Amino acid sequence: MTFKKLLAVLLSLALMLCCVACSSDSGSVSDSADSTDSTSSDESSEEEVEEVSEEQLYIEETLNIANNSELTWTYSSDSDAWVMSIVSAVAYPELADYQGVSVAVPGAYITGIDTDGDGTADITADSYSEAVNGTLVIDNDASVTSENGQIYTAQTAPVIINTGAAGYSAQENQLASTSNCANGYINVACGNRGKQSTAEDEDGNTYYTGDAPDCLVDQKDAIRFVKYNILLGNLPGSTEYFVSTGGSGGGAHAAMVAATSNNSVYYDYEISQGAVGVYERSDGSYSTKVTIGDTSYEIFDGVWGCVAYSAITSLAEADMAMAFEYYLDADYSFNTEFQKLLAQYLSEEYMTYINDQNLTIEESAVGFDLNDDGDTDDTVELTIEYDEDGYADTNGYGGTYLTLYLCEFVSNLQWYVDNLDYDDGWTWFDSDGNALSDEEVAAMTTAEKAQAFIEGRYAQGSSGSGGEIGGMGGGPTGDLPDGDLPDGDLPDGDLPDGGIDIDTADTDSDAVDTVTSGMGDEVGTPDAGTTQGTGSGIDSSNYSTFEEMLEAYQSDIEEVEAGDEYGNNQVELYNPLNYIGADTTENPTWTRIMMGASEGDMSMFSSLNLQIAWLNAGTDATIEWQWDGGHVPSEIFGESLSLTIDTKYGEYVDGAVSVTKAEAEAQTTNGSATEATGTDLSDWVSVTDDGEVSFSLADAASYRTSGASKAVPGFDGIDYGQETYEFGSETQDARHFDKYVLDVLTEHAEELAELFNSES
Repeated sequence: MTFKKLLAVLLSLALMLCCVACSSDSGSVSDSADSTDSTSSDESSEEEVEEVSEEQLYIEETLNIANNSELTWTYSSDSDAWVMSIVSAVAYPELADYQGVSVAVPGAYITGIDTDGDGTADITADSYSEAVNGTLVIDNDASVTSENGQIYTAQTAPVIINTGAAGYSAQENQLASTSNCANGYINVACGNRGKQSTAEDEDGNTYYTGDAPDCLVDQKDAIRFVKYNILLGNLPGSTEYFVSTGGSGGGAHAAMVAATSNNSVYYDYEISQGAVGVYERSDGSYSTKVTIGDTSYEIFDGVWGCVAYSAITSLAEADMAMAFEYYLDADYSFNTEFQKLLAQYLSEEYMTYINDQNLTIEESAVGFDLNDDGDTDDTVELTIEYDEDGYADTNGYGGTYLTLYLCEFVSNLQWYVDNLDYDDGWTWFDSDGNALSDEEVAAMTTAEKAQAFIEGRYAQGSSGSGGEIGGMGGGPTGDLPDGDLPDGDLPDGDLPDGGIDIDTADTDSDAVDTVTSGMGDEVGTPDAGTTQGTGSGIDSSNYSTFEEMLEAYQSDIEEVEAGDEYGNNQVELYNPLNYIGADTTENPTWTRIMMGASEGDMSMFSSLNLQIAWLNAGTDATIEWQWDGGHVPSEIFGESLSLTIDTKYGEYVDGAVSVTKAEAEAQTTNGSATEATGTDLSDWVSVTDDGEVSFSLADAASYRTSGASKAVPGFDGIDYGQETYEFGSETQDARHFDKYVLDVLTEHAEELAELFNSES
């Protein structure tokens, strides 16, 4: 038992004495919990109280924000929102500056702050002057109508969990942004440990921490914390309607939070940090209940929905999936013969991997006629076939799995051209390069705009080339990594995880000296080294011989597969496909994964695999590959995070408003650009008179490789694969982890060794 835990148990003895004195208050809290979660059927059902251990009592008393005398509330008049100061999400944080929570609450739901415990507001928005300690006085009769017309109350409001972890790195605690509050949402910012975080033990020795699954666990712990305080009546919001969102590494974690909802394999990690609502019983079983008054309530660490932008997951299959996507382009020029041969072998490995999954899909779920029989009524087996002559233009690969891949690509270009009426400030040109008149632009049909787009007769304005990224505006951000952005220039609009509101920013918050975030250009090799980029002609800067690299792979993967302190394989813990649809997982109601169609940070196959798994698990799952979008693409053409949430709420919540996307206000004035800057796609994309687009699988593969900008086979290069730091140990910040790459290196060692680090 750690010193913190020992101290906690001793303190809990004293707290037990307080429990009797507070019992009447606990009863009133129980009443609040009943009303607060009246819409929830599975996450906080009432049950008889179990026997409560001293440790559970301590955790629940500690994480009840009503007991926190240091917590303060700040009011933003510009946003009409109250922001809670950063508090610990767990009772025993390992890195306190990275395991905190802040919450932003719409002012409409709050009468004011009760500073003396009598249940009435002593400080209101009108009388507020400085940060104040106290509890929220919640107005359960108030409502907020979102920008899309959805109506929320303090009891039904969705709760947005912003998953930081850009690049799988640590996220220092930050105050929650108020930017989502105008739509009636409760907005949560949580910190997390991450790759290359370090700490010191009691003897002063530095060790690495934050590896898988710590980052994900910290976000799960934050969810438990917020749900617990909603049940207590300390915070408004519904425990049932939690939505995870983030971009890049944060997008990966937003998806993984949804994919692993309340799976018991993570309980030990949550318990080690003192999370609320998850405890180990004396017989080794687990309880996921909290006690409020005379009643126990279940608390799950899952979410109702997910909006993930450029979700960099699953890492377990990422290298071979990326290699396969490159290899489908028969004309792609690899940097070295070694990389080309490795991509060939990894493509074979990926075909075997997919076919071993025995995947199927209902055509009606995706809306495509995959078997070309004229309807969408069938359940189709998804396989990859190899026929060197039959599929010569894609290096011999075809099959229904790739038919689905192509259909998704075509449908996403189709969505883009179908929504061109939402353009803002675009300039349209005729076939001779002359800008159209305002009257001609106003008269353009959607099909005519589609034809002009395919022929490159346009110059983009502010819509379709940028805008608000994800519409998230509310989570932890951290600093941008050193060096260039993954796909070049930063897109227009805000950073994917929002930012800190100026009104509420805490400028005095510093990280402790013994903790580092791991941000920067520390990607791809151990000990904060860097690796070659996509244009490198060097197969490895880390190993002088193939044999040396192979030995390192074998040793590291043996360690990973031996398991961590709980006997779990870190890579398997971070593979969402292991948990979607599992009997021990509470699947989300809906998910939306948006990737940039031309980004090189992740293969499109990874998001496709997530959608297939979720659809087969009964989740409403959509993927969007935004045409020409880069890494963490902006929301465009009238789309937004709020539109997604409000629409899904209207679809799945009884009595909610049915929300549809607002009609486009078609452009009536042409833009001011003097020449067309669009890309002419007409040599490979066909468009009918009705505006229907089509292209081949080979064309899709060529489009992908021309837009992607990463080294093959994956994110960081040939040696270490994608986001390898997430699979380190206490003594190593990185280990090789990809068993599929190891299989290829081992099976084809003789052929690959001859080409390794040779002249390109």
